[in-house]
Amino acid sequence: MKKGTVPFFEEKRGLSPFSARIRIERVTKAYRQDGRGPLVLDDVSAQVQPGEFVVLVGRSGSGKSTLLNLIGAMDVPSTGEVFIDDIALTTLDETARALLRRRRIGFVFQSFNLVPTLTVLENLLLPLELNGRRGSAATLRVSALLAAVGLAGCESRFPEELSGGEQQRVAIARALVHEPELVLADEPTGNLDLETATEVLALLDRLCRESGTTLVMATHSREVIGLADRVLVIRNARLHEEPR
Repeated sequence: MKKGTVPFFEEKRGLSPFSARIRIERVTKAYRQDGRGPLVLDDVSAQVQPGEFVVLVGRSGSGKSTLLNLIGAMDVPSTGEVFIDDIALTTLDETARALLRRRRIGFVFQSFNLVPTLTVLENLLLPLELNGRRGSAATLRVSALLAAVGLAGCESRFPEELSGGEQQRVAIARALVHEPELVLADEPTGNLDLETATEVLALLDRLCRESGTTLVMATHSREVIGLADRVLVIRNARLHEEPR
């Protein structure tokens, strides 16, 4: 396939519009220009099936965020390949990778990453506007998702007026508002107390399962494991599947 082409944005190849298949093939990642030095990831391989909820666990600095960045087309491996469906991400140029992130992937971060100067409504409309979806249909989509996350009526509030749990609920709604096929969550409950974290995790799990969206989450929290379909452990730069 010619570098930079993105035929999958127009044609979903018969797959469910709300789920993506991930394939990681012999990926190595080192943070030095010559590709040498201490390895963050060393010859790791894995597959995530459409609609699965897969958790990445490991010690701080083990490479969980690095692997999410590779899956999310925010970084490229030193060697090896990451596929979303049949698309090898290293064959895409930066513009095509940005379009892939914008159209097919939703992100949830530990720090919420809401735009502080925008209202809740405007924060959720932003991903839709970037994908050319505007008007009353977009506003209705936002209102429906806010109701789904328990924040109906909060459209005009600003992030600083919300609690941490409420901000993360908005962040989840933002990640899902453009109907992505894949959601990547990086320590999404790291700034929340245990009770709020449990509620937020259950919400994210339910919404992704209802839509069939593939979910990959990096976390320190062992409480997440009970919700996941599979658990992948990063240890000494290698990837292992934990028996259930």
